[in-house]
Amino acid sequence: MTDYSRLRERMVQRQIAGRGVRSEKVLDAMRKVPRERFLPNGQAAWAYDDAPLPIGDGQTISQPYIVAYMTEALLLEGGETVLEIGTGSGYAA
Repeated sequence: MTDYSRLRERMVQRQIAGRGVRSEKVLDAMRKVPRERFLPNGQAAWAYDDAPLPIGDGQTISQPYIVAYMTEALLLEGGETVLEIGTGSGYAA
């Protein structure tokens, strides 16, 4: 059985923090969100690859680093309300 929590932590350390994302709130959120749950059946094995992945209907789930980078760029402090339009899979929401 795959240990997704271990893969998720490695993704955060190597792909996200390793590229300069420093917000602990963003890093903690990326540690908590199970990306494999946003993928079609049979694609969970690639959930923590450093790449966007197809989710059907010509859509993709964004690369984890891009989600973290964009989220950090918002400079959120907590308590804000954010409307994300065109989320595709909902992973970045």
